[in-house]
Order: sequence, then C-alpha cells, then structure tokens
Amino acid sequence: MSPSATADSASRACDLLVRADAVITQDDARRVLTDAAVAIGDGLVLEVGDYADLDARWVPRQRLDLSGKMVMPGLVNGHTHLPMTLLRGFADDLPLMEWLEGHIWPVEAKLNEDMLDIGARLGCAELIRTGCTAFLNGYFHEHITGDAASSCGLRAVLGEGFFAFPSPFFPTAEACWEAIRELEARFSNNPLVRTAVTPHAAFTVPPEILAASYELAESLDIPWQTHLAESPIETSVCLGKYGMRPVEILRREGLLSPRVTLHHCVDVEEREIAQLAASGANVVHNPASNLKLCSGMSPVQAMLDAGVNVGLGTDGASSNNQLNMFRDMGLAALLGKIRHGDARAVNAQAALDMATRNSARCLGWPELGRIEAGYPADMIALDLFSPNLMPVFNHVSHAVYASTGMEVCMTMVAGEVLYLYGDFRTLDVSGLRKEAVRCAKWVRNAFGK
Repeated sequence: MSPSATADSASRACDLLVRADAVITQDDARRVLTDAAVAIGDGLVLEVGDYADLDARWVPRQRLDLSGKMVMPGLVNGHTHLPMTLLRGFADDLPLMEWLEGHIWPVEAKLNEDMLDIGARLGCAELIRTGCTAFLNGYFHEHITGDAASSCGLRAVLGEGFFAFPSPFFPTAEACWEAIRELEARFSNNPLVRTAVTPHAAFTVPPEILAASYELAESLDIPWQTHLAESPIETSVCLGKYGMRPVEILRREGLLSPRVTLHHCVDVEEREIAQLAASGANVVHNPASNLKLCSGMSPVQAMLDAGVNVGLGTDGASSNNQLNMFRDMGLAALLGKIRHGDARAVNAQAALDMATRNSARCLGWPELGRIEAGYPADMIALDLFSPNLMPVFNHVSHAVYASTGMEVCMTMVAGEVLYLYGDFRTLDVSGLRKEAVRCAKWVRNAFGK
C-alpha cells in the first residue's frame, strides 16, 4: 500500500481497531483528533479518524480500548549507542575528551559479545518502556544490536563504528568495510533492521577515509552518519590537524548530502548552517548529552529557520544516563529558548517534529514518525490519568513539556504490541536484570569502579 492510500468507505476487515481519547497524528496538517480511532492491517495504518465513523466502517479481528489515553507516533531516536547502557553512571561529570579517552574507550576495548548483547537488550527494554519505536545506532559488532532489536520488535538502523587508528575491533578503517557489507547482507531481508556507514568523527577519521567510506555508502545505497562539531575542542583539533573546521572538512570532500546524518553540530557558524541547509544534510540534536559533557548548546532554531532537517537523539546511556526521548524532547525545547534568547524558539510542535518525523528522515526511513493511512503502525499511548497530565488544554504541549516517559502504557511497532500496562511482551526483563548485575560486577572488578 502506498503512503497516499486511504481506506475504502465500505465496511471491511482490519486486524486491529484502537480507540483513544486523543490521537496526535503528526500528519502534514498536524491534526490532533479527539475520541478517535486507528484501524490497522498488515502492520500499516489503514485509517485514522473519528471513533464512531471507524467503528461503523471497519470489522476488526481485535480491539484495543485505550480510553483515557493519548495515542501518538512512536518516537524515533536519531542517535544512540545502545550497548553503552552497560556503562550507565560509569564515568560521570567529566568533559568530553577526558570522558571518552580516559574512561570509555579503555573499557569498550574489553567488552565481549555476550556483554554487548546484554547491553543491547537492556537498551531495547528502555526504549520500549519510554515510547521509542525506532533508533539510529552506532557501535561495534552491530549484528548483536540488530539481532536484539529484531527479536524485541523494534526498528533499527545499524552503524558499525570505526576510526582511522587501530581499535580492538578493526586494525584499520578499511578493515571495517567487509564487516559493513556483511551487516547489510545479514539484514537485507529483515523488515525491521537496516544499516548505515558510520565513521566516528572528523577528528578521528582523516578526510580521505571519510570520503572512501562515503563511497561505500553510495555503493550500498545506505545512509552515512558521523559525529560532527560536537564541541569547540573538536573544532580546535580539526583546525590543528587539517586547518579546517569540521563542517568545512566534509564540504571540501563532497560529503554533505541528504544521505548524510550529522550528530550534535554544537559548534557551527552561520555560514556553516547555510551550507548544511543547501546540501540537504540531516542533523541530530542531543541536548542531554551535550549538557552533561558540557559540549555547548546547539543553535537548533537557527538551523530549523535555515531549512536544516533537525532530528533528536539521546546519545548513549553513558553520556546521558537515559535513553528516554521524552526527556530529550523537553530539554530540546527548553534549551532552545535559552540558546536563542527567545521563548518562542523550538516550540512544542517543533520539538515533537524533531522526535518523530524529522528523526525518521535522519534514519533514512521517512515513512516513520506519523499516524497516517498507508504508513507503518508504530504507535505509543500515554495515560492521561497521570496527575502530571491533568488537565489537558494542548496535547502536543503535554507530550513535550509535561510527559516524563513513564506515562507510556503501550508501545506498538508494525501493528504488534510490544508493551502494554507493564507487560513486556518480547523481553524477559527479570532475567535481563540479573544479567545486567553480572556485567556491572565485571566492570567494577576490571576497572575498580
């Protein structure tokens, strides 16, 4: 079914009819419907509209009554490193380079595949619990995260990370090429999992290797993502190495295009923002991580005004401590106002767009992030009886400013319910908790934490 498809007016069968007090559609008109329903079939939204109309028009095999709930598109995490849940709280209150080089890289070098699997599944559980249905990942041994996401029912775009210098995973950047090809082949027929080419950053991968990796992404026709301009320190390193700022490095190499997603973009100038907009490159804002590492405040509203597609991400749980997109959505809106000195900057609708439709484009999966006929049935529900969501004047405002993520009571991907009223249907959370404790003991013993 094409995205423009609509349901026939005649009564017909569907797999599931969901009823809710309100539905935030995130369609092109940004409609918010009350006393509404969503008809679902074959993993797609068949129709969304007034409950009485849909109840008369559709004959569902199952019904899901979410009275007292607000349904909205599943949030899309535009930047994370899922297995880093294992390092949550491992190295706090440190600046970016000290945190990365002195603490994170040494422990990552010793992580084995069993630990990465535990970290990935723990991350999936947190995403499902807090209403995230798709994510763009970057890490090592990405087949492990892909298998975890697929088994849990989440959508994922996987990026096998590499540096110019030898790592425990690859002796050279080029040695990663075959792993990327194998990853793409492994998940080529999986409807939930896709891949991306993922050099670490402009200060850890030289221009010629960045360019070579981009050619690989073009040959495979998959997204290309990298950290960029995360802090002024990164900029100074690039200037010292190459005499160019991070954005200029990519521009000179012809690496700015709609295929590209750039994470952070904190230290960017007005002319660089214009270059990003003209190229069609995507940017993912990571407010909690940027604040915690004291990297700076990204000029999000300036990028939005210039026409840059800006999505939203949590980054990893070791630099955010949460994978909760609701927290980052609220922070994006609040931080944007301070960054630009304007209470109207990064308003609630803009923040919600960043966490849904815009992030979907960052994943190269633009059909996600909305509830509309012909699009994937990836939806979540929030309990409007939560005291912090009473009363309701504006549903979008509540999603951005009032919600904590703990109000999520239902998470669905492709029409399949993954979580409902505390029940994780695709995960053994109790067993996972024991495995996480075991990993924590290993980290303490190995690194004196």
